[in-house]
Amino acid sequence: MSGTGSVEELGAHAARARALALLRIRSRATALAILPAGAAVVLLVASGQGRLDGSAWTTAAWVVTACAVMVLLVAAGVGVALARARPAVSPTVPLTETAAPDLYRLVRDLADRLDVPAPSAIALTPDCDSWLEDRTHPSAGPGASDTAPAEAGRGRRVPVAPVLVIGSPFLWWMRVAELRAVLAPVVAGTGPSAHPDIAAARRFVRGLDAAVADAALPGQGVVRRIPTAFVGWVAKMMLRGCRGHAAEMERCVAAAASGRAQDVDYGLRIRAQEQVGLAYAGWDRLLTRVALPAWRMGRWPSRLDAGVVSALTELSRRDRLAEGFTDRLGERPACDLIEEPGAADEAASLLAARLFHGGPAEPGPGWAPVDWQQYPEEVVDRKWRSEAARLHRVLDALGVAASVPVGRPGASGADGAVVPTLARVIDHLAAPGADSDALAAGIGAAVARDEAGTGPRPGEAAGSSASDGSPAGTGADAQDLWGPVPLPLFPLQPPRTGTELLADHVVAMVCCAAVDTAGAAPGLDWLDGPALLVDGGRRSDLGAPVLSLVEDGDAEPLRSWLTAVGVRADKPVRLG
Repeated sequence: MSGTGSVEELGAHAARARALALLRIRSRATALAILPAGAAVVLLVASGQGRLDGSAWTTAAWVVTACAVMVLLVAAGVGVALARARPAVSPTVPLTETAAPDLYRLVRDLADRLDVPAPSAIALTPDCDSWLEDRTHPSAGPGASDTAPAEAGRGRRVPVAPVLVIGSPFLWWMRVAELRAVLAPVVAGTGPSAHPDIAAARRFVRGLDAAVADAALPGQGVVRRIPTAFVGWVAKMMLRGCRGHAAEMERCVAAAASGRAQDVDYGLRIRAQEQVGLAYAGWDRLLTRVALPAWRMGRWPSRLDAGVVSALTELSRRDRLAEGFTDRLGERPACDLIEEPGAADEAASLLAARLFHGGPAEPGPGWAPVDWQQYPEEVVDRKWRSEAARLHRVLDALGVAASVPVGRPGASGADGAVVPTLARVIDHLAAPGADSDALAAGIGAAVARDEAGTGPRPGEAAGSSASDGSPAGTGADAQDLWGPVPLPLFPLQPPRTGTELLADHVVAMVCCAAVDTAGAAPGLDWLDGPALLVDGGRRSDLGAPVLSLVEDGDAEPLRSWLTAVGVRADKPVRLG
């Protein structure tokens, strides 16, 4: 027996052993529930045959019978609740075979090479990961069922294969051969998943986990909360005994799948794993630096997956550790396996905004898509000017006057209102005894009010980003399958501090002044997001002078920077 075969067989055997251990826990719980009924049967039969004389035995028999009936009713209720509890399903973008016939063909060929069942469907997730997900629970979608039709000539029913979830950035960054190599150990996991014991054990653990989650949901009435809490307590007690076995079973399943896939594109898989690490880095930077500012402005980039290619290409150019990775871009990209990659990219981009920022489920007046060509004007320029306007509104509320005498350019308007200038901001923060904390607190409160009043809110729109005829259309909100969990599910960044917000607003004011008085322009940097372009080149040295002003009240570094760029601080700027 080969080394690969032995690893696979040992892993599969160990996984089945752990699955049987989980099923024994379920059997013990069932036996415990019917134990009083067995005792009641014995007492009633013995009493009826005259083996137990006396009224005391008769009374005991009926008391035990009553207790047994109550226990059976409670156990039946718990069993029904566990069976009906809806396991969490990862929000994804379904990809039908009509929308991606070549991708389905690749996965099926891979399953044939591995001699495992092919996944029942394919879905995309806006993340750098891939996995198999069981969606046989009726709530997972229309037409789902726990088992497939009975096998021909036999009465046995077999489990449905799980759904293959693929990270959408992989399809755009990886080549076809690389994607096949990366998916091999994932697809190989359908083999152990098809074993009846492992499938039953997984359903049992998922039911317990779902029951615990249901018990923790807020807003339940008293009538529902008491029985739900009891079911949750029972499920939690059983999960404590299952946790170790379940974790070990999944590790063994992964080991068995890895062993089975060892001989399929093994050398290419090692190189493809380098692309996985690179994709993680580029995707994270794209979301936090590029997409998040747009989401906060009520815009969602509609081609995030295409953008990750540009971000990773830029990362390869800057990082010498990534040198040579772009040489492979001449090969066929994996996104060519989809009939309409643009529609799939748009659906995945909208889902990413929903999961990572909490945006609505469909576009609307305050939640519009933006492409990369429009990003500098639609996002960067609007972001700078709206933040500059907010900064001056807070200064007005604090009673900060203009920094130049009335009558000079930029001092005040015809109606006597203070005209916004960069000099006003600098002079206020550099003044002796200036209270930057009050300004930072005021900006923080203004940001919170603006986000609460105009920003996209979780659950504002229900529905799908694509129509029923779209290649990625779902017909329902993908997050609904996750359950009533507050959005965003996965926040990208912790809330910004007052000092960070103040620094961002001062940077925005400087950029507005540079655009209006020095001929600069808003731009997009694929790794750092909004960028200031001066004479066609990006200026990335503005952060340090602004921090010196905000944190230390030292305006000289910023004034030197403004002089070098040619920015007039005394000129009025156009606000958003």
